[in-house]
Amino acid sequence: MEITDVKIRKIMTDGRLRAVVSVTLDDMLAVHDIKVVQGDERLFVAMPSRKDENGVFRDIVHPISPSARKLFEQTILEAYEAQLAAIEAEEASEEAAEED
Repeated sequence: MEITDVKIRKIMTDGRLRAVVSVTLDDMLAVHDIKVVQGDERLFVAMPSRKDENGVFRDIVHPISPSARKLFEQTILEAYEAQLAAIEAEEASEEAAEED
């Protein structure tokens, strides 16, 4: 399995939810509504879930092995950090242009 694309759909600054992400696997399968969440100690990835009849949230899709979970989390968080860096660079460029 290869993660062939990561799209940062939305970035948030309020609350613990930081981003909503879509991932493409092997250019064949898309997984939407993956969340980047700010935990107490670090950012983590939460897979798409829904509430069952008992009010408990259950993952709709999730990695089976620890190595697969690590691959998902590492790839998604790297894409998220790159998107944040690109936004900051664009804002800095706009500020510099306004000062001139």
